[in-house]
Amino acid sequence: MTIGSVLHAGSGAVQSAIATAARATGVDFSYLLGQAKLESGLNAGARAGTSSASGLYQFIEQSWLAVVKKHGAEHGLGWAANAIQPGANGRLTVGDAGTRQAILSLRNDAGTASLMAASYASDNKAALEGSLGRAATGTDLYMAHFLGLGGAHKFLSTMASNPGATAAALFPAAAAANHNVFYAHDGSARSLSDIYQHFAGKLGAAVEGAVAPIGNAVSTALADGSEVVSGGGQSAHDAVAWASSTLGQLKTAAGSATNLLRPTPDTARLAYMMLASMGG
Repeated sequence: MTIGSVLHAGSGAVQSAIATAARATGVDFSYLLGQAKLESGLNAGARAGTSSASGLYQFIEQSWLAVVKKHGAEHGLGWAANAIQPGANGRLTVGDAGTRQAILSLRNDAGTASLMAASYASDNKAALEGSLGRAATGTDLYMAHFLGLGGAHKFLSTMASNPGATAAALFPAAAAANHNVFYAHDGSARSLSDIYQHFAGKLGAAVEGAVAPIGNAVSTALADGSEVVSGGGQSAHDAVAWASSTLGQLKTAAGSATNLLRPTPDTARLAYMMLASMGG
């Protein structure tokens, strides 16, 4: 029995795809994992009932065409990037209906969706850090995903000077479409700081819930006493002993979303070690 076989039986294939995308783009694994958990529950085939959103990261059609047009060629999708062209109205189009459907269907491929989501996050990270003059956190990146890059800059820069500002007043359209985000259960309007912490907490909980099963799966994989060696030459028994300790530290840190969304080298090492046997 191998670690990979156990993990692939569940959501391991998806987590492996996310880890590969994180390595390829330099975007934090924990952020990409948390975003996928929130967007689709790690279900690569997820489809929205109220929009064109589909896949692991719930890209709508135009957003997907845009990111594939920009980043497809660098990830082996030159055929798709070349087929996407701007129309007279500014919307991206694909001349051949079959090719268009093939490109949109890639949203449901965990590997492609993860690479495109990571590339999009990398673009946002660079832009936010340039405009804000500080390192971007996972929550900052999620704000860019939620409000768009311009909206995220407005949100974050305003929050820096006035964290108590009413978010719905600044983003009325987003508030109308996302009432449960911008307003509390009692109907009171949430502040910028409230919403930021809301998303930080949700991302932190998603990462905690997604990473813990990896440790459980590894323990099960080694229950027969087999010795699996990771890509770094470390025995799986040593890895599991180390991972058990680190997972405990993750759970202790669960109350601090910032710690989970800005992982330490040990946290990143845990994620990649547990996924190393899956061919990453």
